[in-house]
Order: sequence, then structure tokens, then C-alpha cells
Amino acid sequence: MKTADFDFDLPPDRIAEHPAKPRDAARLLDVAERLHDRTVRDLPALLEPGDLMVVNDTRVIPARLDGRRGEVRVEITLHKREGEREWATFARPGKRLKPGDVIAIAEDFAAEVVAKDGMEVRLRFSKGGPALMEALHRHGRMPLPPYIRREADEQDAADYQTVFAAREGAVAAPTAGLHFTPELLAALDTRGIRRVPVTLHVGAGTFLPVKVDDIAEHRMHSEWGEISAETAEAINATRAAGGRIVSVGTTALRILETAGLDDRSIRAFSGDTDIFITPGYRFKIVDLLLTNFHLPRSTLFMLVCAFAGMDTMKAAYAHAIGQNYRFFSYGDASLLRRV
Repeated sequence: MKTADFDFDLPPDRIAEHPAKPRDAARLLDVAERLHDRTVRDLPALLEPGDLMVVNDTRVIPARLDGRRGEVRVEITLHKREGEREWATFARPGKRLKPGDVIAIAEDFAAEVVAKDGMEVRLRFSKGGPALMEALHRHGRMPLPPYIRREADEQDAADYQTVFAAREGAVAAPTAGLHFTPELLAALDTRGIRRVPVTLHVGAGTFLPVKVDDIAEHRMHSEWGEISAETAEAINATRAAGGRIVSVGTTALRILETAGLDDRSIRAFSGDTDIFITPGYRFKIVDLLLTNFHLPRSTLFMLVCAFAGMDTMKAAYAHAIGQNYRFFSYGDASLLRRV
């Protein structure tokens, strides 16, 4: 298939700059046999007692740093942890950076370039472990996606974090989880919808464009994830009892499908995944998907087309654009059913 097959026209004013207030007031496009305009607060009524909701408990870190290489200002966006002191990053401007260069971030905090691979720059920081995380919290800022055309502010420290956030390591939010509130969780509990966590530390590579014409040639970014034995057991028990698996977001879906087996059971898992889901993929675990609206020509739009059908998703996105739904990280949501 061609990348152009996943293109569509999106007016720039559909890109959300701020989230809905309160979070569960966001709109929800219910993509079933027909399209239904709802709100996220309607979610409990759209699920059934016995369904199991899987959420991503990753926590976004202040992954954007400003430094200097000599007189040149350098903006660093962390991408993926590679060790106690090393991270794969994206740097701007990055063309002239070379191994051995040192980027000064603060008086007692710096990073050395250890390798380059295309757009990716591997850095070794002067601090490691908890000291590095403390330095990031002191000197870093929230890494808002590149399509939000403003600087992160104090409110983003709360807005760009889900209610499930527990394990630090993501550099982008699992955005479907941004719609949940304590009140919505209570309503889901009352409805008999259980939930379990998985972890996928979302990397900045999720925003990288697909630059090849043939999607089979696209190189997918890698992210670290984990599924506990307890979560795997709950998923297998739910399926055995006839319940459905509801993934909150494409990040949870990607780690679930990575660990899924051909008999549609799942195992505990810990490690990297670079799974690239496109039309023709046979889903093993997920039955329903709650997800935001994604970029044209992106790997995530390819994923939702694989999940719910390309014609269905193109019609759903055309409806969403026509009805002024808000797109991307701070935007509205859709509820999809596996074809």
C-alpha cells in the first residue's frame, strides 16, 4: 500500500491547542454500523459489564531541554532511554552535531554526543539514574507535540498527564487516557467495567512522518513496554468468560498486540516493541479501541484503518472534520470496533 492512500485534507483550525474542560466533556465519535456523535461521558453506556479496559500507566517526563553547543542554541527532545545515562534524542539544529560535542544545559548539567543515526542523536548525560531524572524535572519542560504551535505552560504539566500516570518514562502522552476523570472512572466501576494497566513508554518517534511512498519500507520507531503476569491473566480470563478487551489508546493496543499469541491469548511481556500495524494485520487481543483523531499519512491513522476498516475510517474522519471535531493530542476521541 502507498502512504498516499492514507492522506486526507485537515483544516489547520481543527487541531486542538488546549484540552476540553472538564476532560470527559470531549466529544466522542461512536463508530459502529452508523456514526453517532456523543461525548466521552457516554462511554460507560457503550460498554458492557464484563468488558475489561486496558490503560497505559506511563508518565510523561519533562523531556524537552534547551542547551548550547558553544554559541549555538540547541533544543533537545528525549526519545528513548538507552541506559543509566544515555538517551536517544532528536536535536535542533542537529546537522552539525558530531560525536564528542558537548551540549551545556545548566552549570552542573551537560550532555555529550556519542552517536548519530539520521535524525536521531544519542546523548550521554553528566548525571544518571535518579539524579538525571531530578535534573530533567529542574531544567526540562513538557514535550508538547510539534503540531501544537505554542510553548508549554504550567497548566500543561497537569493537562498533558493522564489520571493513570504512574511509571515515569514517556516523552509523549498516551492521549486517549487524557479524557478520563475520577467521575468517569466511578461511572465505569458502577457499570461493571474493570480495568488493568500496561506500560508503554511513548517515544517522540510517534510524531515522525512517514517519508516513503511504499509503507512496507517505513522503519518503525522502537519503544519499551511491559505487561505484568496479573494483567495477562486478567485479559485471558476476560476472553474465556466472553468479555471484550477495550484498549484505551493505540499505545496500549501496540503493547497488547506485541504480546498476543496466535490463539488470541496473551503472555506477560517486558522489552522493546517496534510493531507496525497496517491494513491486513490480524488482531489477536483488542476488540474495541478508544483513540483520538490522528494525523494524515501517519502510522497511527494506518493502525486505525487496519482496526476498523479503511473505508469506515475515511468516512468517520470526513464526518469528524465536517462536524468540527478537534484533532490530535488535546482533541476529541473516537470509539472503534474491530472488523
